[in-house]
Formats: sequence, C-alpha cells, structure tokens
Amino acid sequence: MSTLEHVLIGGRWCASQDAHGSFRAEDPARAEAIGPAFPISGKADIEAAMQAALQAADALSTISPSRIADFLERYAAAIDADGDCLVALAHAETALPVEPRLRSVELPRTSNQLRLAAQAVRHYAWTDPVIDTQAGLRAHRAPLNKPVLVFGPNNFPFAFNAIAGSDFASAIAARNPVIAKAHPSHPATSQRLAQLAHAALLEAGLPAAAVQMLYHFDNALGLAWAGDARLGAIGFTGSRTGGLALKAAADKAGVPIYAELSSVNPVFLLPGVLAERGEALAQEFFASCTMGSGQFCTNPGIVIVPEGEQGDAFVVAATQLFAQAEPKVLFSRGVQQNLLHAVDGLRAAGAQVLTGGSVGEGYRFQPTLLNVDGDAFLAHAEGLQAEAFGPVSLIVRAADLPAMQRIAASFEGNLTGTIYRPADGSDDDAWLALAPILRNKVGRLIANKMPTGVAVSAAMNHGGPYPSTSNPGFTSVGMPASIRRFSALHSYDNVPEALLPVELRNRNPGGVQRLVDGRWTDGDIGQG
Repeated sequence: MSTLEHVLIGGRWCASQDAHGSFRAEDPARAEAIGPAFPISGKADIEAAMQAALQAADALSTISPSRIADFLERYAAAIDADGDCLVALAHAETALPVEPRLRSVELPRTSNQLRLAAQAVRHYAWTDPVIDTQAGLRAHRAPLNKPVLVFGPNNFPFAFNAIAGSDFASAIAARNPVIAKAHPSHPATSQRLAQLAHAALLEAGLPAAAVQMLYHFDNALGLAWAGDARLGAIGFTGSRTGGLALKAAADKAGVPIYAELSSVNPVFLLPGVLAERGEALAQEFFASCTMGSGQFCTNPGIVIVPEGEQGDAFVVAATQLFAQAEPKVLFSRGVQQNLLHAVDGLRAAGAQVLTGGSVGEGYRFQPTLLNVDGDAFLAHAEGLQAEAFGPVSLIVRAADLPAMQRIAASFEGNLTGTIYRPADGSDDDAWLALAPILRNKVGRLIANKMPTGVAVSAAMNHGGPYPSTSNPGFTSVGMPASIRRFSALHSYDNVPEALLPVELRNRNPGGVQRLVDGRWTDGDIGQG
C-alpha cells in the first residue's frame, strides 16, 4: 500500500491511526486519478480530533480577541502569498478556470472573508452587547466553548473550503475550535490551506489543536459524529440528502446544524422587460446558468417566462445559446450521474428537453434547457422544482400575472428569487403583486440581475427558508451575521462591572456599539 498523506490532529501532522482505505483526487476533464493518496479516517482519528478540540475549547474561549484576529489576518496574508500554488492545485482538482474564477475572484474573496472576520473580532461586532441598567442585566454573544465541525462542499475549493471558507472563519472568529472535514474533490488544495492555517495558528500563539482537518470518512461515521453532544455546532454545505441526514442525527443530540441544502433560485421575467431587452436577457440567463458549469447553489434553475411572441422569442434565443455551447466539465463522476438522474426526473414530471441532456468526454455535460407550461408545473410542482446541480435550467411558461403568482406560491424555500422589471416602471404594479409572494419564499430578493453573484457584505443573506437551508434566521456569508451562528447567548444578572466581559463594562473597547437602555451607543454609559 502506498504511503498516505498525514492528517492534522491535535496540533501536528500525523499518520492516520486507523485509515479505512484511501482515495485520490481526480482530474475531471480527463476522468483520471491524480496526486497522492489520502486516508479515509476511522473512529480513532475522529475521537482523537474530538478530544484535542475539547481540550482547546476552554483556552480558546478565553483568549484575547486580538490574538484571534491576528491569526485570521496572518492566514489571509499567507493565502495571498501562496496564490500560485493554491490556484494550480485547485485547477488540477476541479478544472475550474484559473482566470478569472480561481485567481481573480475566489482566492481574494477567501482572504477577504478572513480579514472581515478579523475586523468583526477586533470591534466585537458579532457579540451584540445589550445593557439594561435598571434591571442590572447585561447580555452578549459568546463562544460555544465546544468544537465546531465543518463540512466543506465540492464547488468552492477556496471560499467555502472547510479549512478556509466562511463557516471556518466564522467559527474561529467566535473563538471555537474547528474540525474541518475536507471535500474529497479537492484534497490537495485543502491540505495546502491547512498547512498555511496551522503555521499561522502557531505564529499567532493560539492553541495548536484549535484547527484540525480530516480528509474523508465513511458516511455512517459522519452521521454518528453529527449526533455527538460534545459538538457545539455543525456547518454544512452540500446536497439536501446528505444535509438532512446529518440534521436528523444532530437534532437527536441537540447539536445546532447550519446547513445549506438546495435551491432552484426562480427568475421571473415580466412582459415589459422582454419588450425592452429580451435578447440581452437570454444572454444573461445563459451566462449565469453555465458559469462554473452551473455548479453554483445560486444557479438560475427555473425561469418563468410569459406566454406570447416576446416570450417565444426569448425561449428561441436561449435555446440557440444552449445548443451552440460546448459540453461543460463537472467536478466528478458522481456530479455527472446525479445530473443525469435529475434531468430524467424533470422529464418524468412532464418537462420537455429543448436541447442538451447528454454527457461528454471526462465528466462533461451538455448545457441543457427544458420547458413546461404553467399549468403542468403547478400540477407537478414538487418534481419540477427538484435541483439539477449543473448547467441545466427549466423554462416555465406563464399565461398571465395571476399564473405567475400561483407559480411563485408553489415554490419551496430558496436562497434567492429574482424579478426582472422594465426601467420605465410600466410593470411596477405587477412587481408589487408578485414580490410579496416571492419574498416569503427566498432569503434574498433580487431585482434585474441573475442570482449567481454572492457579495461578501454585512448586508448579504446567503440563506433562506427550508429546504434551502436548515435555519432561515442565519446566513453563511457576510460578517458579522455569519459569526453569530456559532455563538451562545450569555446573560449576566447583578454581576459587578469588574467581573463582566469587557464589551459589557461601562468603559467599552473602542468602536463597540451597544444597546444600552434601549439606545444604541458606542461611548461610555456612566454608572449602571
């Protein structure tokens, strides 16, 4: 058996204690294994990581916020400095383009997230301090004092990586140790990120076991771990099937799980905007649906188009664009097989394929467009709104505005919902009739742009009603809101000021904004 790569457990790189076999990354463009062999961990590795994280939790929960911020900033700088290596590894393992996707978009987004987390730590922004001087009560958000287990997805080797992405940055910012479960689609990329994180951790003087990483383990072990009450929380981005299985296990143990599950991100085109720029909209739609081979959780999976000549012209233009496109490389054989299954499911539910639907060399898939009328969609809404993860979308033809309203009401919870309206305001009454229905179905309501862009902003909500996520009250993108997922609400009753956490004292850290007796303030509050 070839030598296996080491796992990061207990503050050091070490051989797996009980590897249950191994795996290698694949070049998805050629469907060939590449790189070294990585271990599939067993119970011993999991327990060792758990014990080390529990020991680190106490020290990390009381450590200076400035040292947490120092680690995050050092890690961000290391990622930027190592960009050439990281981009080369991610390109080989995912076939995502070097430019602009990996080098100019995702890599800087990742380091920027870490720096924004550091800023939220230095300013105590995520702690939400609240002071009631009359009742002698003070409250804030604090560390869980338990480990956070993070499952990384296949589609973002940097920005959502279990060892570098938003869940990781958020959990560490809240002063919780992280155990990262890398995605097997990009193990060498994750390994390099973990090496950089480990070095930055030691330089910042944090507990050595505050950051750990395993590459892979059996699904049954993952479910058992999710049900371990010693965990403080779980972050997950992936399939609905996998996420719901983890949620069921976590719920039994009372472990909070913040899971992003699935979304079709409906896009509604009002008649006026088709008259204004229908051909340009077809281009926007095609570009969004095929960007990154359609492997985005915010891919426009369903587009609702009014019946009539202008709607017909849009469908013809979009179909031509999809038909002329080259097959797109997917991340793995599993993604390809699941996409074939999803297209078959849409057809079985009544959709007709306008173009595409076939596989190509390696793990490629032909961009695919399907069509169904509005009444048929409403009759089979459950099957026709199943997510197809890849360059696939369904066009739904709506007879009129009331039909659009009924279609909007039939959707499950989604991450996003978009309405395109004309610039002259001629369809604003239609917007006002449709938007309230869609508003309750989505986390982010969008006007006049496709949903694939997710800005790293404090105002971003990358979340939504079930089943797009497991909890509609939280976002996985945007500091400080994403940090608050991995915190506990602590209240202090009649505790002397000198014994309170620093942000709850009368003289607070510079820049901390607090709710004091019902009024927001960032200055001294006097004696309470």
